[in-house]
Amino acid sequence: MKKSILILIFFMFLILPLVPLTVSAKEILVLTVDGVINPPHSEYVIKGIKKAHEIKAEVIIIKLDTPGGLDTSMREMVKEILNSHVPVVVYVSPKGARAASAGAFITLAAHVAAMAPGTNIGAAHPVAMGGEKMDKTMAEKVTNDAVAYIKSIAQQRGRNVEWAEQAVRKSISSTETEAFKQRVIDIIAEDLNSLIKELDGRKVKTVLGEKTINSKNAKVTELQMNFRERLLNFLSNPNIAYILLMIGIYGIIFELSNPGAIFPGVIGAISLILAFYSLQTLPINYAAAGLILLGIILFILELKFTSYGLLTLGGIICFVLGSIMLFDTENPLFKLSISVIIPVTIVTALFFALLLRLAYKAYKRKPVTGVEELIGLKGVAKTDIDKHKGMVMVHGELWQAISDEEIKKDQEIIVEQVQGLTLKVRKAD
Repeated sequence: MKKSILILIFFMFLILPLVPLTVSAKEILVLTVDGVINPPHSEYVIKGIKKAHEIKAEVIIIKLDTPGGLDTSMREMVKEILNSHVPVVVYVSPKGARAASAGAFITLAAHVAAMAPGTNIGAAHPVAMGGEKMDKTMAEKVTNDAVAYIKSIAQQRGRNVEWAEQAVRKSISSTETEAFKQRVIDIIAEDLNSLIKELDGRKVKTVLGEKTINSKNAKVTELQMNFRERLLNFLSNPNIAYILLMIGIYGIIFELSNPGAIFPGVIGAISLILAFYSLQTLPINYAAAGLILLGIILFILELKFTSYGLLTLGGIICFVLGSIMLFDTENPLFKLSISVIIPVTIVTALFFALLLRLAYKAYKRKPVTGVEELIGLKGVAKTDIDKHKGMVMVHGELWQAISDEEIKKDQEIIVEQVQGLTLKVRKAD
C-alpha cells in the first residue's frame, strides 16, 4: 500500500510541472498603423490577424492614426477584420490622432471601436486617386458605392448608420466624445492599459459566434512591421517618390551621355522602378509631370544650343511649377514639401549647368592628339624655307615645311596648317 502511494506521489511530481505547459497563456496582439493607408499597411494588418489566429490570441488591438488612403487597401483590411475569428479592437490613438476617410471605415468595422481623448473620426467622402478628375456622374457613383459599403459595416456592428452615411456624403467629423454619444464607437480610453481593462468581460460577435474577451492579466505583444513592410511604407512617401524619380532621370541621362558607365544606368533604373511603385499609390497630376519632363528637356537643349541662359531659366520655371502641382490633392500629406522641391531644383539646374560648362570647355580645348595638335605649336627652321621646300623641327620631330614668306635657317616658326605630311608655317612673332 505504501509502495503504491509512493509511486502515485512520484508520478504527480512528474506530471505537475507539465500542467502549465498544456494551458496556453492569454495574449493580446497589438499592431500600429500610423500614416496613409497603403498596400504595406494592408499587408501588415492581414499578417497580424493571421498570426493572431495561429497563436489563438485573446484579442487584436490596432492602434490607428491615419488621414485616409487607398480604397483598395482599406477594403482589404476591412474584409480581414470582418472575417476575423479573433476579436479586433481599433483604437484611435494617441491623443491628437485621427481616423479620417479610410480610417473611419476601418474603425467602424472593428468588433470594438475605441478612441483616446483628443482624437476625431470621420470625413470619409471618397476622392479620386491617380490624378484623374471625376465628372458628376462618376462622382455620384463612387459616393453611393462608399455610402452603401459604410452603412453595411455600421449595420453589421450595430453602430450609427445615419452618422456613417453623413460621414461619406457630407464629410462630417466627430470628436471622441461626440462619437461615443452617437454610438459610433464603444469606448473612450485614456491609454492602452485603460483600454485593456475596459475590454475585460466584454462580449462580441465574431464569425465563430459570441465570444467574451478575457483581457485581464493577458500578455501584451507588440507586432512591428518587418523590414520589407517598413521599406515599402517608406517608399510610399511622396517626397521619397519625387527624389527617387529625379535620381532615376539623372542616372539614365548619365548613362546615355556616357555609354558603358553602367553604374549610373543601374542606379537610375532601380530608382525609376522604385519611384513608379511609389507613384502608383499617389494622386499624380499628369500635366505637372509633363511640366517636369519639359523642364528636363529644356535643360538638355541648353547643352545643344546657345540661349544665354533662357532655356535654363525656362527649365527651372517648368521644374518648380511641375513639382508644386505634381500631386493633385488638397491633403497636405500627399503634397511635396517645398524644402524638398527647392534643393532638387537647384541641384538639377547646377547639374545641367556643369554639363554645359564641361561641354563648352571640351569644345574649346585644343586637340592633344593627332596632327591637329601641331597647329599653333612653335618650332625651329632647320633649313631655309620658301613656298616650295624646307625642313622644320616641331614637337621633337622633323617635318617638311612650306611658307608664304621666306624663313631663314634657325628662325622660330609657328605651324599654321597641316597638309598631309607637309606643314605650312610662318615666322614666329
